[in-house]
Amino acid sequence: MPRKSKSTTKEPSQESPTTTAAEPPDAGPEVTPEPEAPRHSFVEQVGRRRGNAIPDPFGIAGDYLAGVYLFESKEDGEMAIKFGDGHPEHKPSPEILGRLKQAGYHWSPTDRVWKHPVWPASAMSTRIKAEKLFQEICHTIRDQKGIKPDQDIPF
Repeated sequence: MPRKSKSTTKEPSQESPTTTAAEPPDAGPEVTPEPEAPRHSFVEQVGRRRGNAIPDPFGIAGDYLAGVYLFESKEDGEMAIKFGDGHPEHKPSPEILGRLKQAGYHWSPTDRVWKHPVWPASAMSTRIKAEKLFQEICHTIRDQKGIKPDQDIPF
């Protein structure tokens, strides 16, 4: 490849025939091609299009009459059961507390929910057990409150 001479007068280059040494170079921003973005799942793409993140913890089920809610947090790797708004006045009965403890749930005072870890090796069975426990708790609370069983149940 031949070397260019260091003369002060330049001839127009082949790339931009209208540019001469007297004209200032184009000061516009350089546009570089962006690297190809990694493929994301459909849910992630929808979340990005809307401009908001995917909710975490994710609400799985809620029985509004019984005041019980089931959540899963993928980020924390936990299932959670919440009673009412988590306020101490919505504390479940000792019978329900015994069921929660027997199932391996522990009380989280910061989040005001009962939590159970979800391990990757047993994630599906943990979710199924959590949904069954949720149903049992809802039936027990409905019986305690005198709510008829023929009224709507979320599952």
